[in-house]
Amino acid sequence: MNKKVQEDPRFKIAKKEAWIGILLVVFNFIWWYGFAYGLGSGPPENYTFIFGLPAWFFYSCVVGLIVMILLVFLTVKFFFKEVPFDEEGEER
Repeated sequence: MNKKVQEDPRFKIAKKEAWIGILLVVFNFIWWYGFAYGLGSGPPENYTFIFGLPAWFFYSCVVGLIVMILLVFLTVKFFFKEVPFDEEGEER
């Protein structure tokens, strides 16, 4: 009665990809917070403007969005694996 339960390898892949997603979210928050409160903490009279937007907003929201789109694209392309959703021995 000592049968070893074999863990589905999809769970290992899903766990790794979930951690990658969490790291991306943490990176995005640090980027946003750093630029928004780092550059935006001074008085508005001292703000510099890029394309009519305050620099803190431009770097935290506009550039941050572009950086995150690129990071997510590269992460999905190079680190994520396609995993079938159907059970392994399932008969149709």
